Amino acid sequence: MSIHNYVRCFLGILQREIYRFFQQTGRLLAALVRPLVWLFVFATGFRNVMGFPSSPPYTSYVEYDVYITPGLVAMIILFNGMQTSLSMVLDREMGSMKTLFSSPLPRWFLLTSKLIAGAFVSILQSYAYILIATLWIYYRLGTAGLPPWEGYFILLPTLLICGVALGAMGLFVSSRVRQIENFAGVMNFFIFPMFFVSTALYPFWQIKISSKVMYGLAYLNPFSHVVELIRFGFYAEPNLESLIWVICVGAFFLGCAIWGYDATRGTVARKMM
Repeated sequence: MSIHNYVRCFLGILQREIYRFFQQTGRLLAALVRPLVWLFVFATGFRNVMGFPSSPPYTSYVEYDVYITPGLVAMIILFNGMQTSLSMVLDREMGSMKTLFSSPLPRWFLLTSKLIAGAFVSILQSYAYILIATLWIYYRLGTAGLPPWEGYFILLPTLLICGVALGAMGLFVSSRVRQIENFAGVMNFFIFPMFFVSTALYPFWQIKISSKVMYGLAYLNPFSHVVELIRFGFYAEPNLESLIWVICVGAFFLGCAIWGYDATRGTVARKMM
C-alpha cells in the first residue's frame, strides 16, 4: 500500500467525523453547556471564597474561574472521547466497523485514524468554549486574567495529544463492552471519578494538604496530567512530566484497544439473542 492510500483513508475518516459533527448541532450545544454551567454558576458561587496564590504556570493570585478553565476544556475532551467511543460501539453493532475493517489497511491505522478524527472534533468544541470563556474572563478581569496570545496557538497540539490519549482510554473501554446498552453505565463509573479526583477543580498542593490518599489518587489519575498539560499550554510553558504521563497512558490504552478490538463483538451478541 502506498502512502497515498493511507492519506486518502485518513482524510475520508476525518471528513466523515466532521460531517457527522456538523449534522448533529445539538452535540456542540451539549458539549458547551456542561463547562459553561460550571464556569457561570459553580465558579461564580465560589469566586469569593476560593482562589489560589501564585504557582506555576501562574505568576500572580489566580481567580477561581481562571483556574478551572483548563479543567473544563479537559472535560470537553473527555466527554467527546467517550462520545466517540460510544459511536464506535453503535457502529460496531450496526456492522459499520466490520465494513471499515474489510479495508486492506492495517487495523492499528484505522483505529488510530478514528481517534485522531475524534480529537479534531474535540478541538473544535474546545476552541468554541475557550472563545466564550475568554470573553467572560476579559469582561470580569480585563487582560490581567488572560493568558498570553501565543498560548492559544501552542494549545492546539496539546489538545490533539490529550484528545487522542483520552479517546484511547474510551476506545479500550468500548472494546470490552458488548452492547451499547452497557456503555452508559460503564462510563458513569469511568468519567466522574476521573474528573472529580483530579486537578480540574483544585491544585495538587491543596489536595495534598487535605488528604494524602486523595493526592496519591489524583496524581495517578491520567486526567490530572491532561489538565496540567492544558494549563501549562495556555501559558506557553512546558510541562514535561505531564506530557510523558499523557503520551505513555495514551500509547498503553491504544495498544490494548488495538490488540483486543473485535469489530464483530456486538453483531455476534445480537445474532445470539
